[in-house]
Amino acid sequence: MNTVDKKFGGLNEVQLSLLRMFSREMSNEESLEIRDLLTKHYSQKLKAEVDQVVSDKKISEGNYDLLREK
Repeated sequence: MNTVDKKFGGLNEVQLSLLRMFSREMSNEESLEIRDLLTKHYSQKLKAEVDQVVSDKKISEGNYDLLREK
């Protein structure tokens, strides 16, 4: 077990692997690029999931209008 594993024992395997991957010096610019990349990735996943729910439940513009009126 390496230092990262010992220090962060409550994290899952994906989190630990990300810590290992980025346990080096990096510029603020690199850090922002990585954060932006992850944000875009999860934004796309969330949009796809919302689109799927809207489709599955047959939610229409009318449904949104009703919610706005409340």
